[in-house]
Amino acid sequence: MAVDLLLGLQWGDEGKGKIVDVLTSDYEIIARFQGGPNAGHTLEFDGQKHVLHTIPSGIFHEKTINLIGNGVVIDPVIFKKELENLQKHNIDYKSKLFISRKAHLILPTHRLLDAASEASKGKAKIGSTLKGIGPTYMDKTGRNGIRVGDLELENWKDKYRALADKHEKMIQFYDVNVQYNLAELEQEFYDAVDTLKELQFIDSEAFLHQAQKEGKTILAEGAQGSLLDIDFGTYPFVTSSTTTAAGACTGLGVAPNQIGEAYGIFKAYTTRVGSGPFPTELFDEDGETMGRVGNEFGATTGRARRCGWLDLVALKYAVQINGITQLIMMKGDVLSGFEKLKVCTAYNYKGEKIKHLPYNIEAENITPVYTELKGWAADLTGMTKASELPKEFNDYVEYLEKVLQVPIKVVSVGPDRKQTILR
Repeated sequence: MAVDLLLGLQWGDEGKGKIVDVLTSDYEIIARFQGGPNAGHTLEFDGQKHVLHTIPSGIFHEKTINLIGNGVVIDPVIFKKELENLQKHNIDYKSKLFISRKAHLILPTHRLLDAASEASKGKAKIGSTLKGIGPTYMDKTGRNGIRVGDLELENWKDKYRALADKHEKMIQFYDVNVQYNLAELEQEFYDAVDTLKELQFIDSEAFLHQAQKEGKTILAEGAQGSLLDIDFGTYPFVTSSTTTAAGACTGLGVAPNQIGEAYGIFKAYTTRVGSGPFPTELFDEDGETMGRVGNEFGATTGRARRCGWLDLVALKYAVQINGITQLIMMKGDVLSGFEKLKVCTAYNYKGEKIKHLPYNIEAENITPVYTELKGWAADLTGMTKASELPKEFNDYVEYLEKVLQVPIKVVSVGPDRKQTILR
């Protein structure tokens, strides 16, 4: 049985949490394959909003197994708070939430290192969420990290002490004023680890291989977006993991030839949190309207998202590097009321018109080339069938399909799981 993927195709925040929740009824296992609590997956149903950071978005479905894969980095303190929130809703997570022994742990000193590193950059800050993600992945690739499986060893606190002491020396190197009480942070960390150890640690790649043999349906859930990929994103303003389809293979132990459908999610416009280039960013009333109507604030950081027209050059790039087979367009309702819509179909790059994403898309090199389309006035949020959607909306979707050469199978017209229309 092939493993299907669900990926964000922009700079994250595309609405993956909602769509995983919508699709979960078709899958027996939801597996998160990369990133950490810098992710914020927002789900809304039955009049309530839920924000997940590490736990897969299928957790609210009674019969679905949820797996945190080896490619994920886990902060036990944040994780404990997520579990406490699930307890409020009587979610039986102990029976259906598994954690890979090979997943790495975020230590308190990783967060402190993150803060020191970011502070030292001054105006060149990359916009880190300060969750310790980058330093944790650095320890992983530097072969110094502590993994979930280490918590089953008697000497795991010795390993922790050695690494934390090393981190404190590194913090001093940055020569910035980072105030902290490590003893206090460590007590909170140890308490959270005790909670983490109540869950089921598994050899996740073996678990998934067996599930495939048994014909179980599996959906791999990514975090962040393709334009934040460590290799193919807008480096250095990226995350520290592989957010593309390849990350599902390394982050779960799934062979490339075992990948089935690749669902790609994008917004009907474009947003970005934090620093970095953004060719179609708007600084006018249109951008302000998108942010206000779309409630564009980071689910993890609370920071206002930068907004702009849909960038089809960047989106087509993401479709290609991921091998996307089906597209899902989010927040179509936010564009209601715009008389004219623009989509970027090419760049003027150093005096040349190009239709691919070049090495550098900083503002001094790039000017977006726009195609204008007619907008629609209708409120989409109450619509439940494709036949109810206005002609101009369908024209917009069909134009995107023509350029991207991949079908848009689902459109979202609101935050609730019921506000999802199949085409």
